Amino acid sequence: MVNRDAVALDDPVGESLRGHHAHLARRLGRATTYVPEVATFCSVSADPDPAEWADLARLLGSGELADMFSGPAIPPPDWEPVFTLEGRQMIWSGTGRSAPPGPEADAKVLELGPGSVPEMLGLVERTRPGPFRPRTPELGTYLGIRDNGRLVAMAGERLRPPGWTEISAVCTAPEARGRGHAVRLIGALLARIVERGERPFLHVAEANTGAIALYERLGFTSRGHVTFRGFRTP
Repeated sequence: MVNRDAVALDDPVGESLRGHHAHLARRLGRATTYVPEVATFCSVSADPDPAEWADLARLLGSGELADMFSGPAIPPPDWEPVFTLEGRQMIWSGTGRSAPPGPEADAKVLELGPGSVPEMLGLVERTRPGPFRPRTPELGTYLGIRDNGRLVAMAGERLRPPGWTEISAVCTAPEARGRGHAVRLIGALLARIVERGERPFLHVAEANTGAIALYERLGFTSRGHVTFRGFRTP
């Protein structure tokens, strides 16, 4: 596997919007964000001045969510705090309980196309894996598992800073848990990401100890603590 510098992971949203996801970005000055139907994530420079915050506010509109993801910058006092969530960033070490299978090794894992979006949104509504919007699947490949034709599990690719791909939206319907679906899906995504010479990484809430334990068994190690923050624009 290619050994790449992890500095890009310090600002995964900004690096993605300037690079692989530039076609999904909106910009004003140095402030950037995804188009609303894709994601709410925003990015500013490392030391934004008042003009840059004003640009982001104009870009989003009054009273809108500014999801700063894991960026450390804090907006002006008249931006209303909406949420704070403690988490961690994890990177795949290339080792784990088992090596990832080839992309087509597991016949149960299917690639989800545009026609699957209503089902994906329904599964997200039931399982709450994190932010997910109607055009979120445009960020990368999303894979799923069906049971009697019904989508019961999925996972996909989200942020794409240079040399890296984030695994996200890992979720399983309550009635289908305990069958190894998450392991199958993550393994298939690992294989795809590694095959194109990139490294997998992910984010997880610090309180989700079960997910952290699973990711560690699959070969992920903690890179560092992150704090996710959201604010309402004035």
